[in-house]
Amino acid sequence: VEAFLAGTKFNIHVDGDGLVACGDASTQLTWMDAKCGDTVFTPRHGKPVEINALWYNALRLLSRRVSAYEPGRASRYADLAGKVEQAFRQVFWNEKCRCLYDVVRDGWADPAVRPNQILAVSLADSPLDRERQLAVVRVVQRELLTPFGLRSLSPRHPSFHGEYRGTPFERDSVYHQGTVWAWLMGPYVEAWLRVHDFSESARIEMRELLLPLLQHLDDAGLGHVSEIFDGNPPHKPRGCFAQAWSTAELLRAWRMVAN
Repeated sequence: VEAFLAGTKFNIHVDGDGLVACGDASTQLTWMDAKCGDTVFTPRHGKPVEINALWYNALRLLSRRVSAYEPGRASRYADLAGKVEQAFRQVFWNEKCRCLYDVVRDGWADPAVRPNQILAVSLADSPLDRERQLAVVRVVQRELLTPFGLRSLSPRHPSFHGEYRGTPFERDSVYHQGTVWAWLMGPYVEAWLRVHDFSESARIEMRELLLPLLQHLDDAGLGHVSEIFDGNPPHKPRGCFAQAWSTAELLRAWRMVAN
């Protein structure tokens, strides 16, 4: 946190509004990092939505954790979190689509419906009020949810690609342009549970939602979850057949919904 406030490598810094900005047109600093040579396939420099959701959550968390022995620092983090919360709602909220912009920079906001926004609901401390949390979950459910995870881009977007195949360049070009990522099922399940107050009915719904991924454990790689799946049905598994964060997020999600 202190390094971000002071400014660090790759132009990572905190702007005057309290939000984290990072990178430039030649860098890929978020998890959507596909790049081949000088070609950046999903440019997300500026202020990415999930980075700032994580930033807000971290500030609230740290403020609570240091309050007992560093009240001054705790107060500073809490004040900054309040500033970030206000800016987040103003900067990222897309009223027309009732969801969050994916990245903002230089007065421009990317309206592409991507799964990164789900972290603004799944994390313990959300910068959004309940009404907007519910709206985000509805959009993600409608446009991105598949039986094996979340699409990296809405099928409504002109850059959407429903199949991951071809040369390395061709595969990299669609890596985050509609390809389903299994690890995102964890944040989705947690977001759903949070907006439904972790009710038993919500847990039952999410247990049913996770069944295809559980059955997939006997599919591409025994006991493992694949890295990615095609964005189009039947969502063929692609990439590596054993991906740590895919498997870990399924375990984490199942722990949240199991009896």
